[in-house]
Amino acid sequence: MSTGLMFLALIPGFLIVFYVYRKDTVEKEPTRLIVKLIILGAVSCIPAMFLETFMDQFIPQSSQLAYAMGNAFMSAALCEEICKFGLLYIGSWRSKFFDYRFDGIVYGVSVAVGFALFENLMYVAEGGFYVALMRGVLAVPLHAFCGAFMGMFYGAMMKNRVQGNSGKVFTCFIGALIVPMMIHGIYDTLAFMGDGISTILLLAFVLFMYIIAIKFVNKFSKEDWNAGFYKNGRPAENVSGTEANGGSTYTYGGFYGDHTLDDFKLYHGDDGRPKGAPGTLIIKCPHCGGALRVPSGAGHVKVTCSHCKDKFETTI
Repeated sequence: MSTGLMFLALIPGFLIVFYVYRKDTVEKEPTRLIVKLIILGAVSCIPAMFLETFMDQFIPQSSQLAYAMGNAFMSAALCEEICKFGLLYIGSWRSKFFDYRFDGIVYGVSVAVGFALFENLMYVAEGGFYVALMRGVLAVPLHAFCGAFMGMFYGAMMKNRVQGNSGKVFTCFIGALIVPMMIHGIYDTLAFMGDGISTILLLAFVLFMYIIAIKFVNKFSKEDWNAGFYKNGRPAENVSGTEANGGSTYTYGGFYGDHTLDDFKLYHGDDGRPKGAPGTLIIKCPHCGGALRVPSGAGHVKVTCSHCKDKFETTI
């Protein structure tokens, strides 16, 4: 494959990940986590291929429509979405950075795009420029649509788990699988039919999904400020700190950003022992606009932005 074709095969997926990443306005996810999930998405292609080969023997052959629907839903949609969800879960469920609902969308899209990129490289290597062009506007976004909707339910899964709503966790788990499978199955059925009417319906469906997916991504992005899982920050394992003798030197880091000795008294008593964490609020870094969690009522604090590392003082 030429360098130009490889670029055409890869760039649509990376542009989609970048778009969704930019929409994560509260707390950006670490780049290394995004890269890991993209790689895991590519890895999910391997078990998906084995599962699809197994499921192919059960696809009905009675008519063209039956074959197209069986191939789309029983083979492609079922196997691929299950494998993507499995690798999504492995790569992010226990992540200390998974603390907002929109994070689930970022993770879901990253895994889905990783799958699409691996698949795209294989198709483009065989089909050339035309295949790269068509898949860049149709198939790659299709996987991203599935990843976005999987991520919406996945984020809700984590939020309900944190809040102790076990019944809703299972409901969201089912949604994280069924909704992407339906989207994927409808797309593939129309693509496998291959006639003129199916092609028109396919283009209309993809356009519809573009509109719906962008609308929901924007909606969840705007609402994410109020969609955190933890009222007073994450549990203690996501807090890092250092103390000298008597608590005379202290640096607070992690979920709230970095705070200095000015707000040490908010977290520790006179004896240097930790107190309960106070309420928090979100402020924006004046330099990069990134969102930072800080203790409410802290007074005058010195803050180091966890995004751009700029240092500033503010009164809360």
